[in-house]
Amino acid sequence: MTQPRDFSLYGAVDLGARKAAAQRAQEASRAGGPEGTDAANGHVFDVTEATFEADVLERSRTVPVVMDLWAEWCGPCKQLSPVLEKLAAEADGAWVLAKVDVDANPQLSAALQVQSIPRVVAVVGGQLVPGFLGALPEAQVRQWLGQLMQVAQQLGMPSADAGGEAGEAGPGAGPPGLEEMPGGPVPRDPGLVEAQEAMERGDLDGAAAAFERMLEADSGHPIAAQGLAQVNLFRRVNSYDEAAARRAAAGSPDDVDAQSKVADLDLANGRVDDAFDRLLGVIRRTSGEDRDQARRHLIGLFDIFPPRDPRVAKARSTLSTLLF
Repeated sequence: MTQPRDFSLYGAVDLGARKAAAQRAQEASRAGGPEGTDAANGHVFDVTEATFEADVLERSRTVPVVMDLWAEWCGPCKQLSPVLEKLAAEADGAWVLAKVDVDANPQLSAALQVQSIPRVVAVVGGQLVPGFLGALPEAQVRQWLGQLMQVAQQLGMPSADAGGEAGEAGPGAGPPGLEEMPGGPVPRDPGLVEAQEAMERGDLDGAAAAFERMLEADSGHPIAAQGLAQVNLFRRVNSYDEAAARRAAAGSPDDVDAQSKVADLDLANGRVDDAFDRLLGVIRRTSGEDRDQARRHLIGLFDIFPPRDPRVAKARSTLSTLLF
């Protein structure tokens, strides 16, 4: 397949778009930051490839950093970003928002394996926490942020009061096994470290194995299940010839394998509803083992998203109607 192993759509970003994005970043810097940054009391800031290590990785040792991956041309980004900025202002330092213009920072986008935008992820103690795709409504974003703060506490992050939902922890609070590093304690979950290191070197099989071991030890791990589902999607898509897969699906609407491949490709490219609808259509048209195979694949795609993602809820409702 022609898709690169880093799964980035931005390796071939046009130079005009990148130049325009860089100019916007410079203008925002001269003006004191992007709209909403001053209002958020410094809890919202732009990040570039040059500032990522200091502004995200180092800062994440003491506070969760939420990353908003966006671009000027992205309509849904313009819906989601104001919601994130509002919630960052409300959090008042319990977590901070780092905004990444993917057009201006293609190498950073590749490192984060960005496939579609808007995309939100978080970094806690230098470790990547899976987030969500698309412009979720504010209530769903709040729910994910609540889960993030719980994850931060489980990873040993000194907690701050996030709207009254997260408790306070004094110095030294949190589980044992933290390594003291310059700038404060850094959580060292061996499984997450192993998975992250495998991802960084492009070893998707190694990352999957690390997540699988974490799930063997704790089947309810808040990060491992979603991480494994994402890695498995990446592994599958990386093996596909997209043009051939789409031709096969167009010629065989009831071929579960062919339709599942295109559903994977659609999801990887951010067309979430298209991916779900494709498999729901197969379930509607088939029976027996074919129908069950399509159902299992669809449920596997659900695992990539937070449990209460509205797109998953809608597809689950349709699936229940079809099956029962």
